[in-house]
Amino acid sequence: MQVTSTVEGSRAVVTASGELDVATAPELRAYLHKIVDEGASTLIVDLSDVGFLDSTTLGVLISVHKRLAEAGGVVELVIPHARLLRIFQITGLDRVFTIHSSLTAAAQ
Repeated sequence: MQVTSTVEGSRAVVTASGELDVATAPELRAYLHKIVDEGASTLIVDLSDVGFLDSTTLGVLISVHKRLAEAGGVVELVIPHARLLRIFQITGLDRVFTIHSSLTAAAQ
């Protein structure tokens, strides 16, 4: 897993790549919470280059969503691939997160 980010004011775009699973979830959680601690209230997580994610990763995204929602913030996701999008649809998380098909769409 690799994670990078760009921050503009209170908006952060986090780009993850590789596999997001039980082994990488703690690192991802720490990374996302650090960005929130530093003042981001809008967090866009780009999953375009993620080959696999598991339920532990879903838990990380939900925990960050809850934390930001309590403070009036939002987590949005970029998921261009049907295979990952299906996971969010099956679990009902497509109704929790705003999901964009590209970073360009998320920027609008």
